[in-house]
Amino acid sequence: MNWQHALKDYRLFLQIERGLSLNTINSYANDVQKLLLYLEEKELNTSPVAIDESIVQQFVYEIAKNIAPRSQARIISGLRNFFDYLIFEDYRKTNPTDLLETPKIGRKLPDTLAREEIDNLLNAIDLSHPQGERNRTILETIYSCGLRVSELINLQISDLFFEDDVIRVLGKGNKFRFVPIHSSTQKYINFYRKDIRSHITPQKEDEDTLFLNRRGKRLTRQMIFMILKELAIKIDLKKKISPHTLRHSFATHLLESGADLRAIQQMLGHESITTTEIYVHLDKSYLQKVVAQFHPRGKM
Repeated sequence: MNWQHALKDYRLFLQIERGLSLNTINSYANDVQKLLLYLEEKELNTSPVAIDESIVQQFVYEIAKNIAPRSQARIISGLRNFFDYLIFEDYRKTNPTDLLETPKIGRKLPDTLAREEIDNLLNAIDLSHPQGERNRTILETIYSCGLRVSELINLQISDLFFEDDVIRVLGKGNKFRFVPIHSSTQKYINFYRKDIRSHITPQKEDEDTLFLNRRGKRLTRQMIFMILKELAIKIDLKKKISPHTLRHSFATHLLESGADLRAIQQMLGHESITTTEIYVHLDKSYLQKVVAQFHPRGKM
């Protein structure tokens, strides 16, 4: 088995067996590609079945000179997954990354926006522009429902269940979940559909896609990033933000208002509650409030 054959089969495994998104699959494959480039540069002729731990360790040592610990940990994790796949398929007996030490990294907490900052972003949208109403509806939907950018751009008209005040979201691993949607956001979406989208001819493959560009095609991730970036510049926002910032702000504001962590977990589509805890960066002041309010000794 050569590297290209193994990598092709690995990508299919990630897509079919694990149901991962194209972006996640590309990230895993890129980790293996970095190892391949190293082997080519060092003229090391070894296969994915025969490569031993000493070569992998030397590769990690070399990359550690030029990249941050978090990036090192990401590559090691990607390689470990790849070799675990080879073991799963009985191509190998051992994983050459087992003895590698993953760099210790702190918990990286994403930026969050204050409610006023979100209002400023929304108010900065030029509603006289042909795409203004669409852009406002997009940001309202991300923030109202805590969506990932991939979930937003793939949202379908048939996923709108406004009679039940929910939308159906296709999340990671091709898993559906139902997320509550506020009545004000429903109004924005209905207005967009009636007054904006109805004047656009959708491409054949995007007839059910909710948010379209002027040519009738679904939006790209990059377009959503650019919309936010331009608005941030417009209001002179110093924070580095992305659509993920709105998702994180959604969770944080719910938590600050007293929402249950388990409910937030379900709305965000997290499999593990640990992920949600990191997401909403439970601070000491919040925990103290919880103890004071709910612990039997808190009221004594």
